[in-house]
Amino acid sequence: MTTWLASALALTSALVYGAADFLGGLATKRGSTVFSAVVWSQATGLLLVLLVLPLLPPASPTAADLAWGAASGLAGGIGLAFLYRGLAVGVMSVVAPVTAVCAVIIPVAVGVALGERPSGVAAAGIVLALVAIVLISQSGETEGGKRARTGVPIAIASGIAIGIFLVCLERTGPSAGLWPLVPARVVSVSFFAVAGMLARQSLVPRRESWSIVVGGGALDMVANVLYLLAVRQGPLSIVATLTSLYPAGTILLARIVLHERLRLVQQAGVACAVLAIVLIVSG
Repeated sequence: MTTWLASALALTSALVYGAADFLGGLATKRGSTVFSAVVWSQATGLLLVLLVLPLLPPASPTAADLAWGAASGLAGGIGLAFLYRGLAVGVMSVVAPVTAVCAVIIPVAVGVALGERPSGVAAAGIVLALVAIVLISQSGETEGGKRARTGVPIAIASGIAIGIFLVCLERTGPSAGLWPLVPARVVSVSFFAVAGMLARQSLVPRRESWSIVVGGGALDMVANVLYLLAVRQGPLSIVATLTSLYPAGTILLARIVLHERLRLVQQAGVACAVLAIVLIVSG
């Protein structure tokens, strides 16, 4: 029952993450800087969690819980910045699954380092995930192909950072409630506000992007809450991989709104990415 609940929460989190990432990428595609999109989306999430906390039962976060939360905020913010950039300069339907596959591998690697041994099925999923990255990275010499290749290295960096975020947030205890999300957001907002100023980049989204940025930030926080609840009900390997199915939502929205299309080899890569996640979960 616990695993079923964790899986349901993780899959719901994936859907919400997919929508949030699409909105963040769309804001940067429309001219807002990565710094402005990250700072204000993360600030929206911070405001949302601060409004909700007084309505929840009292929690008892430890210093370690808050520290892990802060670490997750830094890693998650960096991952989000790379993701928004990748979605802006590359093809969303390529960047999203590459990011997800890399994010899946990190929790599995951490589990192995802590003594877990993946089954043959899970190991096959990891190998297939690497094949998926190669296939999705393939593109022709068209403008869309160039955009796809440009986004892949950024997507890999984003996936690694997001994988670290998933691991750090999992390390917080159940008694901490949602409090780890507060230092997570404080750290990410502060870091990117300072980085944006040092880079002399605008920290204010374009007027037409405000609603997109705020909506994406609110959805991202809802997804974080769902993931945190899920990972406290089930094992990290299962929850993290199910959460990493979020590209399905991003790809669907990109297809509907932006009319993006993939080459046949890239479609095969996306299919391999999904199958890889299923194998890792099954193992």
